[in-house]
Amino acid sequence: MEPDPGANPSDEQLMGRLQRGDDATLAPLMQHWEAPLKRFIFRLVGNTAEAEDLAQEVFVRIYTKRASYRTGAKFSTWCFAIAANQAKNRLRWWRRRPALSLDAWTEAGGETADVSSAGVKASSRAIQNEQRVAVQKAVAALPVDLRTALVLFEYEQQSMAEIAAVLDCTPKAVENRLYRARQRLKQELGPLLT
Repeated sequence: MEPDPGANPSDEQLMGRLQRGDDATLAPLMQHWEAPLKRFIFRLVGNTAEAEDLAQEVFVRIYTKRASYRTGAKFSTWCFAIAANQAKNRLRWWRRRPALSLDAWTEAGGETADVSSAGVKASSRAIQNEQRVAVQKAVAALPVDLRTALVLFEYEQQSMAEIAAVLDCTPKAVENRLYRARQRLKQELGPLLT
């Protein structure tokens, strides 16, 4: 008996079905991409609650803009491009409406993500937490274009070509942004690294 070729459709196949009116195919896309999108967006905006809200908005955009998806294009690139734009827009919105300081906003939802401390001594945990917070703040202080390139490369393991597609630039420009981001982080985190 041969395996059913439609049993595990690719993201691109699911998007094709969604474009043809099979709305139920959005559910497996959401299941597959919800966690990676939340991680990516969190690393851009630094707030867990905002990352969750924006991830949901990304799926709404995927659904409403499904006709603009190019058949044959890599879904993850399109998805991360939407997420990056949503995060940039939200950051711009917060900068124009500073009712809450950026530090307070980050502390309200940014301190709990990506923490795993099982079996670690309290003193080691405190040092690791301090380093983690310093890295988060240094990454958050990067300009959005540098931060986006860095997060996609280091945390989401995207290739230079994929990042270039997300950021609508050349792979060489991505390489340049990564270099500049690393130089700024090295300068900012130098004392922490020694």
